[in-house]
Amino acid sequence: MIKTFKDIRVWEKTHGLVLTVYKVTAKFPEEEKYCLSNQLRRASISIPSNIVEGFRRNTKKDRNHFYVIANGSLEEVKYQLLLAKDLRYINDLNYEELVKQMDEVGKMLSAWIKSQS
Repeated sequence: MIKTFKDIRVWEKTHGLVLTVYKVTAKFPEEEKYCLSNQLRRASISIPSNIVEGFRRNTKKDRNHFYVIANGSLEEVKYQLLLAKDLRYINDLNYEELVKQMDEVGKMLSAWIKSQS
Protein backbone atom coordinates (compact mmCIF):
# COMPACT_ATOMS: atom_id res chain seq x y z
CA MET A 1 0.00 0.00 0.00
CA ILE A 2 1.27 3.45 -0.92
CA LYS A 3 1.14 5.85 2.01
CA THR A 4 3.90 8.32 1.12
CA PHE A 5 5.78 9.20 -2.04
CA LYS A 6 8.67 7.07 -0.75
CA ASP A 7 6.47 4.01 -1.31
CA ILE A 8 6.22 4.71 -5.06
CA ARG A 9 8.71 2.49 -6.89
CA VAL A 10 9.15 4.88 -9.80
CA TRP A 11 9.96 7.69 -7.35
CA GLU A 12 12.65 5.49 -5.81
CA LYS A 13 14.16 4.80 -9.25
CA THR A 14 14.08 8.48 -10.21
CA HIS A 15 15.73 9.41 -6.92
CA GLY A 16 18.50 6.95 -7.78
CA LEU A 17 18.83 8.58 -11.20
CA VAL A 18 19.31 11.99 -9.56
CA LEU A 19 22.07 10.59 -7.37
CA THR A 20 23.78 9.13 -10.44
CA VAL A 21 23.51 12.43 -12.32
CA TYR A 22 25.11 14.23 -9.38
CA LYS A 23 28.03 11.78 -9.39
CA VAL A 24 28.51 12.10 -13.14
CA THR A 25 28.28 15.89 -13.25
CA ALA A 26 30.75 16.25 -10.37
CA LYS A 27 33.40 15.18 -12.89
CA PHE A 28 32.42 17.74 -15.54
CA PRO A 29 34.88 20.55 -16.34
CA GLU A 30 34.76 23.52 -13.97
CA GLU A 31 33.49 25.82 -16.73
CA GLU A 32 30.32 23.71 -16.92
CA LYS A 33 29.51 24.20 -13.23
CA TYR A 34 26.86 26.85 -13.95
CA CYS A 35 25.87 25.61 -17.37
CA LEU A 36 25.33 22.01 -18.49
CA SER A 37 26.11 20.52 -15.09
CA ASN A 38 23.61 22.78 -13.36
CA GLN A 39 20.96 22.24 -16.04
CA LEU A 40 21.35 18.46 -15.89
CA ARG A 41 21.02 18.45 -12.13
CA ARG A 42 17.95 20.68 -12.19
CA ALA A 43 16.24 18.63 -14.89
CA SER A 44 16.97 15.37 -13.10
CA ILE A 45 15.67 16.75 -9.79
CA SER A 46 12.49 17.78 -11.59
CA ILE A 47 11.59 14.15 -12.31
CA PRO A 48 11.10 12.86 -8.75
CA SER A 49 9.97 16.30 -7.56
CA ASN A 50 7.04 16.30 -9.97
CA ILE A 51 6.14 12.74 -8.97
CA VAL A 52 6.02 13.89 -5.36
CA GLU A 53 3.96 16.96 -6.17
CA GLY A 54 1.54 14.98 -8.30
CA PHE A 55 1.15 12.39 -5.57
CA ARG A 56 -0.35 14.99 -3.24
CA ARG A 57 -2.72 16.54 -5.78
CA ASN A 58 -6.45 15.94 -5.30
CA THR A 59 -7.69 15.20 -8.81
CA LYS A 60 -6.55 12.70 -11.43
CA LYS A 61 -6.15 15.48 -13.96
CA ASP A 62 -3.96 17.49 -11.59
CA ARG A 63 -1.87 14.45 -10.61
CA ASN A 64 -1.31 13.36 -14.18
CA HIS A 65 -0.27 16.88 -15.17
CA PHE A 66 2.73 16.61 -12.83
CA TYR A 67 3.52 13.04 -13.89
CA VAL A 68 3.59 14.16 -17.53
CA ILE A 69 5.95 17.01 -16.59
CA ALA A 70 8.20 14.43 -14.89
CA ASN A 71 8.22 12.44 -18.12
CA GLY A 72 9.18 15.57 -20.07
CA SER A 73 12.04 16.25 -17.67
CA LEU A 74 13.27 12.70 -18.20
CA GLU A 75 13.48 13.39 -21.94
CA GLU A 76 15.36 16.61 -21.22
CA VAL A 77 17.92 14.68 -19.16
CA LYS A 78 18.29 12.13 -21.98
CA TYR A 79 19.24 14.88 -24.41
CA GLN A 80 21.57 16.64 -22.00
CA LEU A 81 23.42 13.41 -21.27
CA LEU A 82 23.78 12.80 -25.01
CA LEU A 83 25.27 16.26 -25.30
CA ALA A 84 27.64 15.53 -22.40
CA LYS A 85 28.75 12.35 -24.16
CA ASP A 86 29.30 14.17 -27.44
CA LEU A 87 31.33 16.81 -25.60
CA ARG A 88 33.33 13.92 -24.07
CA TYR A 89 32.38 14.81 -20.50
CA ILE A 90 31.23 11.20 -20.04
CA ASN A 91 32.48 8.13 -21.83
CA ASP A 92 30.39 5.83 -24.02
CA LEU A 93 30.14 3.10 -21.38
CA ASN A 94 28.85 5.47 -18.69
CA TYR A 95 26.44 6.97 -21.20
CA GLU A 96 25.05 3.54 -22.15
CA GLU A 97 24.58 2.66 -18.49
CA LEU A 98 22.70 5.92 -17.95
CA VAL A 99 20.54 5.32 -21.02
CA LYS A 100 19.63 1.90 -19.67
CA GLN A 101 18.70 3.44 -16.30
CA MET A 102 16.66 6.18 -18.00
CA ASP A 103 14.86 3.69 -20.24
CA GLU A 104 13.85 1.68 -17.18
CA VAL A 105 12.63 4.84 -15.46
CA GLY A 106 10.71 5.84 -18.58
CA LYS A 107 8.89 2.52 -18.73
CA MET A 108 8.07 2.66 -15.03
CA LEU A 109 6.89 6.25 -15.28
CA SER A 110 4.66 5.46 -18.26
CA ALA A 111 3.15 2.52 -16.37
CA TRP A 112 2.64 4.74 -13.30
CA ILE A 113 0.86 7.39 -15.39
CA LYS A 114 -1.43 4.76 -16.93
CA SER A 115 -2.21 3.27 -13.52
CA GLN A 116 -3.19 6.68 -12.17
CA SER A 117 -5.50 7.61 -15.06
